[in-house]
Amino acid sequence: MQNWNETLLSQYFDSPTIYSLLQSYNDAVDPASDIAQFYANIWDVNTAVGNGLDIWGQIVNVSRYLQIPGSPNYLGFDEAYLAPYASTGPQPFNQASFYLGTAQTTTYYLSDDVYRRLIMVKAAVNISNLAIPNINSFLQYFFGTSISGSPYGVAYVVDGLNMSLTYHFNFIPNAWQLAIVQNSGVFPRPAGVLVNVTY
Repeated sequence: MQNWNETLLSQYFDSPTIYSLLQSYNDAVDPASDIAQFYANIWDVNTAVGNGLDIWGQIVNVSRYLQIPGSPNYLGFDEAYLAPYASTGPQPFNQASFYLGTAQTTTYYLSDDVYRRLIMVKAAVNISNLAIPNINSFLQYFFGTSISGSPYGVAYVVDGLNMSLTYHFNFIPNAWQLAIVQNSGVFPRPAGVLVNVTY
């Protein structure tokens, strides 16, 4: 705490004992470092980590945990092939059994850096008019560059003009990237019929 000696009465200011007691007490209870850590780890969304990001996620209503549909191996044909599920989706003859129905979902935990980016997109979506150019800027912010800095690729949305949207990726998204678009509730869905994802 700065200027702590202003609280000392002037008649005791020359007392080395009282002066040193107050100085050592101030050093012991100085909240400056705690306030700085609170600001960095919780208050500032750009530097928040762990629990701080979880608080921000509750504020903008987006979860750190994604539900990714499970894709067990099953017999399928070329038209059922999906690149993100190449090893776990439809397989050729003599590779897997018949399809047994919808599989259980798996839970994916987002890292702090990915979750921070998702929180920022959700906050922007909350105050946006959700016009196509705005959605495209959100997609580019989230998918334009990876957390490591290398580009994922171009992502954009196309209005089908029939109450449908198509999210298009010019790269092959992995399972959690698809789940962010389809299951996180961050990227908007039209009030109409359908959302498609192409890549």
